[in-house]
Amino acid sequence: MSAESSRQLVWRKSSYSGNEGGECVEMALAAESIHVRDSKDIHRPHLSVRADGWAAFVAFAAAD
Repeated sequence: MSAESSRQLVWRKSSYSGNEGGECVEMALAAESIHVRDSKDIHRPHLSVRADGWAAFVAFAAAD
């Protein structure tokens, strides 16, 4: 994704992230991918994964 289109992403903070400045994760949805970044350092590169990969990650993380 180009730097130009990366700036157009709408980032949302995880509902598990607090306002105390601890470990915070943000995500943004794009047409064919999910973007994840550290909300404490938004200028660093972010992770971009396909939607099916993100779904598999979420299912794995939710499993006991």
